[in-house]
Amino acid sequence: MTEALITPQPINISFLETLKFIKQSYNYPLEHSQHLRERFGDVVMQRAGRMNIVHLFGADAAQLCLVNPDQTFSNKKAWDMIIGRIFPNGLMLRDGVDHRYHRRLMQVGFKSKAMQGYLRQMTPQIERTLATWCDSQRNELAAYPAFKQMTLDLAATIFLGMDLGPGANKLNKAFEATVAASMPRIPLAIPGTILYRGIQARKFMCRYFLDQVANKRASKDQDMFALLCRAEDEDGNRYTDQEIVDHMIFLMMAAHDTTTSTLTSMVYLLAKHPHWQEKLRAEVHSLGTEPLTHESLAKMSQTDWVIKESLRLYPPLSTLPKFSNRSFEHNGYLIPSDTLVITYPIHTHYMGEYWDNP
Repeated sequence: MTEALITPQPINISFLETLKFIKQSYNYPLEHSQHLRERFGDVVMQRAGRMNIVHLFGADAAQLCLVNPDQTFSNKKAWDMIIGRIFPNGLMLRDGVDHRYHRRLMQVGFKSKAMQGYLRQMTPQIERTLATWCDSQRNELAAYPAFKQMTLDLAATIFLGMDLGPGANKLNKAFEATVAASMPRIPLAIPGTILYRGIQARKFMCRYFLDQVANKRASKDQDMFALLCRAEDEDGNRYTDQEIVDHMIFLMMAAHDTTTSTLTSMVYLLAKHPHWQEKLRAEVHSLGTEPLTHESLAKMSQTDWVIKESLRLYPPLSTLPKFSNRSFEHNGYLIPSDTLVITYPIHTHYMGEYWDNP
């Protein structure tokens, strides 16, 4: 006889403790998730007003939510609530058939020929940036702001086919304002707040991109913007102008933000482990002085290890939120429909069950 499933009961914590939980989840996601699991277990139900929230821990929970069998979960409902006012209709904010359609059209920008073209464009730009860092009279270089500016400049080259120099300063500032407003601590869109500035910046970016769609579509440019403007499936379907704009704004944020985070984490960890600096330096020198190609990148196995370990220890997204489209079973519990389901990659990456020395 099959054991009956039970619905988890909400944890009993005070309002002040709830506020403390929220603050800790922003500032210390690993400690927050470890504390939740140690205190309440692998399935933690919580009430926030009228909303059910369930925190799920472990690799099985991560697999369930990421594989998403039979569209049990909605990315759109969760991410709309978090970043929907700044990045509506980005690829991550779509579900099911709609998501597959948009992802398939977008593949034109990620095919091998396109990726090789991006690398050819990026290499001299990265070399020039590194030269300015080395020529600096400063004894120190703040990693995060330096990487942030470099990845923003690279995103402009790869995605827009333009140089974000002084002439494009307004677009540069608008993009930075949208990124800053993507997950505001104060979710109020009133004049003077980060969210308000982000919404106004998005309006400017929408106008900027919409004005260029027709020219990009008619061009032979090979940047991401132009490729998406010309993207067409086997039935002749294309993105609308507004869909192109939505994807461009989201792609620039996603690529710029995650790459900056990963590079900063990597430099931090290499500073803590100087012997790995020497290993990576030797690996890079072994490639010679010719410009990087996809073939030479494939030979950088130790660099690949360090990047992946940096992502394990400091994932750019420490939590993954989704809403349940229907009730589902997990770990002996029945989780109700329309529940905010949160899994924690950062917690899984440190679990002693999977790592001898997390």
